[in-house]
Amino acid sequence: MKRKIIALFGGTFDPIHLGHTTVAQAAADHLAADRLVFIPVKQSPLKNVSPVASEMQRLEMIKLALGTHDRFDLSDFEVNGPVPSYTLHTVKHFRERFGAACSLHWLVGADAVQGLARWYGVSELLSLCSLSVMYRAGCETPDFSGFERIWGQVYTDKLKRQVIPTPLIPVSSTEVRNKIRRGDALGESLAPGVCAYIKEKELYR
Repeated sequence: MKRKIIALFGGTFDPIHLGHTTVAQAAADHLAADRLVFIPVKQSPLKNVSPVASEMQRLEMIKLALGTHDRFDLSDFEVNGPVPSYTLHTVKHFRERFGAACSLHWLVGADAVQGLARWYGVSELLSLCSLSVMYRAGCETPDFSGFERIWGQVYTDKLKRQVIPTPLIPVSSTEVRNKIRRGDALGESLAPGVCAYIKEKELYR
């Protein structure tokens, strides 16, 4: 029997844009994942700024963005939990849900690699799942050499094996919010349903 592969993709998604869904699809294909779960964070422990849109608004926008993707799921585990949202607690939840035999991957952007050592319970996290690092086309491959003295050779080699190349999508949630505030055209940054929802709710103005 094929081992089930589940990828977990956490983030603020404020709002979710086509960059998120495009790199998620590339990661799911690379891992041959059975499911990829989007997990909006309530409040990141490493960020002092709270999301602009509410938890329910962000959940609704993600639902609209994922509508046509048959392997994508949405979880409200973190937005319904305590503040801040720790990745370790979330991975433990999904490990219990899918079982020990499941191959569990937590997707993380290459820009977050240097901050991994500050993550809560990161050593235990590395034992519970694979941290799969996504890096954009044209960018340098992440450097993990400094982690050997922290986590040892085994976990460092595990990180090196789980590097995922993804397309370069020149869009960010901050850029989208700024464009909305200025009244600029959004181009093809958002799924049509998400764009319509933002206009209806007058978000980010």
